Amino acid sequence: MPKYFGTDGVRAVAGQFPLVEDFITKLGYCALKEIEKQGRTSSKDVIIAEDSRASGKEIADYLARGIRAAGYNAVHIGVAPTPAASFLTQKHNAVCGIVISASHNPAEFNGIKFFSPLGCKINEELEADIENAIEACALLPAEVPGTSFVYKKELIEDYVDFLKSTFPKDIDLKGTKIVLDCANGASYQIAPRVFKELGADITALNVNPDGFNINDNCGALHTQGMQDAAKENKAFMGFSFDGDADRLIASDELGRQLDGDNIIAAAAIYLKSKNALKGGKAVLTIMANLGLINFLKANGIEPVLTKVGDKYVFEALDKENLSIGGETSGHVIFRDISQAGDGILCALQLLAIVKYSGKPASRVKDLWTKYPLKLVPVKVTEKTPLEQIDGFLPYVEELQKNMGAKGRIVVRYSGTEPLLRILVEGEDKTLVEETASKVADCYLSKIKAGV
Repeated sequence: MPKYFGTDGVRAVAGQFPLVEDFITKLGYCALKEIEKQGRTSSKDVIIAEDSRASGKEIADYLARGIRAAGYNAVHIGVAPTPAASFLTQKHNAVCGIVISASHNPAEFNGIKFFSPLGCKINEELEADIENAIEACALLPAEVPGTSFVYKKELIEDYVDFLKSTFPKDIDLKGTKIVLDCANGASYQIAPRVFKELGADITALNVNPDGFNINDNCGALHTQGMQDAAKENKAFMGFSFDGDADRLIASDELGRQLDGDNIIAAAAIYLKSKNALKGGKAVLTIMANLGLINFLKANGIEPVLTKVGDKYVFEALDKENLSIGGETSGHVIFRDISQAGDGILCALQLLAIVKYSGKPASRVKDLWTKYPLKLVPVKVTEKTPLEQIDGFLPYVEELQKNMGAKGRIVVRYSGTEPLLRILVEGEDKTLVEETASKVADCYLSKIKAGV
């Protein structure tokens, strides 16, 4: 794992290292110089988007300074979803795309992530090269004359047109009630507009960003308000996006949550029925529910498991030329349509799948049964490699044996937050909860003892 880049870019509290002026300007400069070496485009434009955080504008200014010092133009499309930057980078053959966002994190955080000219997230090797270049960069050169920092918010029209083009023309949404929770984030204008222009009857929640209320008890991590609204409004479905709108959590008409696992299951089954599921496989991360894994296998679909992070999902999709993959958290990639996880696009595809079925959205919820699970986040001050914690992994292995073949334990550090994430799932809910507590207690006791 690179030093500054996590599973989804560089992320921290804005104003605290590494999200400080010197590092950000060097990041902009060194990233462009390293990307330049790959020679994939002759363009001099860099597409930049940001979510609705108050700190975004200042970070964009610092980045633009570094970008111009590298000899490139910073083309800012304004507040827009992460996948908009991915799409526009590819469409306009930009040298790269940059998104200023901390995704689902609270407003005080921010982050910076990069897309290649092909619209996919850059790989760890390139991230490491950029970090090495930053540490070797003592003094930033002056901005190259003739380069610019401009706002071209009109480019977002291309993205809106693209989203609408992905929805089947033979489906009429007139009178279809849809609830949208835009998390006071990057989708607050685009998502309601797209669904309205497609004919749906929209109830839009959390569409008044003030720079500090992004993800605040709303959006993809806090979906109860959306679910309640879907049920109360007798909506066909509800959709919640996270702060940068690259993930989706949905609701059926009964107000029950549909997470990424539910979406992937429905999409994979649909694509298989149309002979459009390339390779007969679906990509999941190690955090996918064991019930989903077994459901896919029972329906002749082979699960491909990756590390957590949508960039790893995309790498697996790309390597085997597969159609569908994603994360429980709602990052879902329809690779035949897009190079990136896209919450709005995913909502449109799921809506189309449900409409084509001729049945209510509750069918998606009832396709399979989730195994009981317990997810325990443990705050950490230092991410000590688990294999260096004396006796911890052997203890986890013994607990795994006790759970048998129909249970599992996943322990990993978060790539975006100072957390150890402990996931335990199995058929016996009591055993699942007891096991999760034992793993957490063991970790904390070992760390406290300094071993």
